[in-house]
Amino acid sequence: MSIRSLVIGCGSYLPERVVTNAELAERLDTSDQWIVQRTGIRQRHVAADGEVCSDLARNAAERALAAAGVKASEIELVVLATATPDNTFPATATRVQAKLGMTGGAAFDVQAVCSGFIYALAVADNFIKAGQAKTALVIGAETFSRILDWEDRSTCVLFGDGAGAVVLRAEKGSARGVLSTHIHSDGRDYDLLYVDGGPSTTRTTGYLRMEGREIFKLAVQRLAAAVDEALDANKLTARDIDWLVPHQANRRIIDAMGRKLELPAEKVVVTIDRHANTSAASIPLALAEAAGDGRIKPGQLVLMEAMGGGLTWGASLVRW
Repeated sequence: MSIRSLVIGCGSYLPERVVTNAELAERLDTSDQWIVQRTGIRQRHVAADGEVCSDLARNAAERALAAAGVKASEIELVVLATATPDNTFPATATRVQAKLGMTGGAAFDVQAVCSGFIYALAVADNFIKAGQAKTALVIGAETFSRILDWEDRSTCVLFGDGAGAVVLRAEKGSARGVLSTHIHSDGRDYDLLYVDGGPSTTRTTGYLRMEGREIFKLAVQRLAAAVDEALDANKLTARDIDWLVPHQANRRIIDAMGRKLELPAEKVVVTIDRHANTSAASIPLALAEAAGDGRIKPGQLVLMEAMGGGLTWGASLVRW
C-alpha cells in the first residue's frame, strides 16, 4: 500500500515592519503607480535589526506545529528552503531545530532560491515515501532585505522578508496528500539572477542582480511546462484544479499562469500586493493564508509552481 505525505498544518510569520511603495519613492526615482503597474506590489515586510532567518523560520514553524496539533519532539525531519541563511554554515535548519527544542531527527537546508519550497517539499515527500520519516517540517524562510542594493530601484522594490511552513505526516492508502513533485534546473541561465560575491569568490556577500526581462520571458514558458508535467503525471487536466498557489514574483506572471489554466481569478491565491517577492517563503505564506481563512478545503486539488535563480523551477500537486 503506497504512502502519501499529508499536509496536516500550515503556519506563517511576517516581520512587524512594513515598507510601502510611498516610503521607497521618498528616496528612489520611482512611484507607487510605477511599482504597482509593473509588479502588483504595494508593500513588503522587512526584518528588524537583529531578526535573522532562523527567527522567522521558527515563528512560522511553531504556528504550523500548533495548527497540526503536533509537538516538536514528533518531528523527524526539518527541511528549510532559504537563500539567506543566518551563517555560511552550519545549516540554518539546525538552529531552527534547536529553537524548537528538538533533540532528535535530522535538519538541513535546501538552496534553490525562489523554487526552494517546491524543492524542499520534494525532498521531504521522498523521505516520507521511502519510509525514512513519518512526520516532517518543511519551511521556506527569507531575509532578502539583507542582500538588496537599496539604491537599485529595479530590484529593491521587488522583494520582502517572511517565512511559511507546513507539517507533513505519512499516511498509507490515502487519496489525499502530495500527489507528485517535479523539479528542474538549467545552469546555463545562472547569470540571469544571482548575488554577487560569496565565501569562495570575494569572501563577502554582495547584492542581488537580475535581468528582469529575460527572467519574465523564461518564467511563463518554464512554469507552463512544469504545470503540464504535473498534470500529465497524475492523469489530470487544468479543469481539475481547485486552487493555484504560485510563487509570488510578479502579478503579470501570476495572471498569465491563471489564464493558461483557465482559472477564474478567485481561484488563484495572490499575496504579492502585501508581501512582495519573499522567494522560498512565498508559496508557504500564501498556502498558510488560504488554508487559514478556509478557502482551501479538504479534498481540493492545489497546484503550486515556482521559478528561481539557477535557474530552477518546479511544480507540485497536492490533494488537500
